[in-house]
Amino acid sequence: MKLEEVEAEDNVSTVVQFVLLGFSELPSIQGFLSGLFSIIYMVVLIGNSLIVIITRLDPALHKPMYFFLANFSVLEICYVSVTLPRMLASLWTLDRSISLLGCATQLCFFLVLGTTECFLLVVMSYDRYVAICKPLHYPLVMNSRKCHQLAAGAWLGGMPVQIGQTWQIFSLHFCHSNQINHFFCDIPPILKLACGDTLVHEMSVYVVVVLVAAVPFVLILASYSKIIGTILRLPTAQGRTKAFSTCSSHLLVVVLFFGSASITYFRPTSSHSAGTDKLLSLFYTIVTPMFNPVIYSLRNQDVLAALRRFWLKI
Repeated sequence: MKLEEVEAEDNVSTVVQFVLLGFSELPSIQGFLSGLFSIIYMVVLIGNSLIVIITRLDPALHKPMYFFLANFSVLEICYVSVTLPRMLASLWTLDRSISLLGCATQLCFFLVLGTTECFLLVVMSYDRYVAICKPLHYPLVMNSRKCHQLAAGAWLGGMPVQIGQTWQIFSLHFCHSNQINHFFCDIPPILKLACGDTLVHEMSVYVVVVLVAAVPFVLILASYSKIIGTILRLPTAQGRTKAFSTCSSHLLVVVLFFGSASITYFRPTSSHSAGTDKLLSLFYTIVTPMFNPVIYSLRNQDVLAALRRFWLKI
């Protein structure tokens, strides 16, 4: 591991290159982790790509719900690709160094795509709300133009805020240590390396998290409170079962993603444990995207039927 430093004007050693420690504290299982994460990455790529393909090729899935699901699958591929290939490269080569610019770039993409996921989950819940609570207005409200506008808003909406937050964090001076006790460049472990008091920056992080994560989560809960109320008023058990089946997959993904991410970012930096942070981050950055295709396909009869038709054509 190479340590590169330059002397700042105030004689404080300022880091210009970081070292991502990752799972270096577990030297005996580096080969196992390399194989495991390689398999997970392939599962994420294949599973989510398959969903994108069938939603494009199968006419039965040319509906707003599956248009957003395809967007979500593309997002998951991008989201995992920000962190996992870099981690695999470190496991394969044992070179854990990353430049200041590389770290900032990784963090920026991670935050932008994480925000996109929050916004896209809100859009998907709104789609289900209109479909179940206002079925007669659904074709008019969720027309093709509206769907593309909502998707574009989800993808682009968080960029200005997260680019600004990344610039703010990397405008700090990092001194004394360049070792990030994490497997990718994330906000909590980076702030630990900053010189001086970081309270203002921690507070700005909390404000941004509230705007891009807590508010969307509340909107999703509001949508599902309306949805569940409408479903319970349906006259037949078959109708209630079908309505619940179209929503349960999305709700499960929401709980998995927001649950683990909120624990990570809403805790004070002083109370963060490196081991806990790594475990939680693995959950919402890698494990959840791996299971999303399974959750959406096994719990959705339309997707299962489209998969069968797809395999028969191959």
